[in-house]
Amino acid sequence: MPQEERTRYRVLVIDDEESTRLLLARMLSQDLSAEVQLAGTCEQALRYASTCVYDAILLDLLMPGIGGFGVLYEVRHNSPNATTPVILVTQVAEKDTLDRCLAAGANAYHIKPVERSELLAVVRDQLAARARKKSTIR
Repeated sequence: MPQEERTRYRVLVIDDEESTRLLLARMLSQDLSAEVQLAGTCEQALRYASTCVYDAILLDLLMPGIGGFGVLYEVRHNSPNATTPVILVTQVAEKDTLDRCLAAGANAYHIKPVERSELLAVVRDQLAARARKKSTIR
């Protein structure tokens, strides 16, 4: 019996720290066979999010420019990724800030430093939830 083909996910990683972008890209491509697009600025992230629909978006909150919260707002209101799971990967651990982001449309968060198995579990949960929603719409 032929081996089932794995789903190829498209994930956008938004972080101004290159080392974090590369770490996340390596984890997602190795463990989830994801095709990863990297954005190092808010402007670059919004350009990518306006032209491509992703299966998940990983977003740092502490970024220059409009910041992660601004990117979240734009993704939710002015892009084809309005329903794409957005997972915050951030150093921000204040409950009020995280609650505000969840209320604004973030689906989940992971506090840095990145713990591989925990982050991958969050991403897998969000991808599975998205797949369930898509299957119920059809």
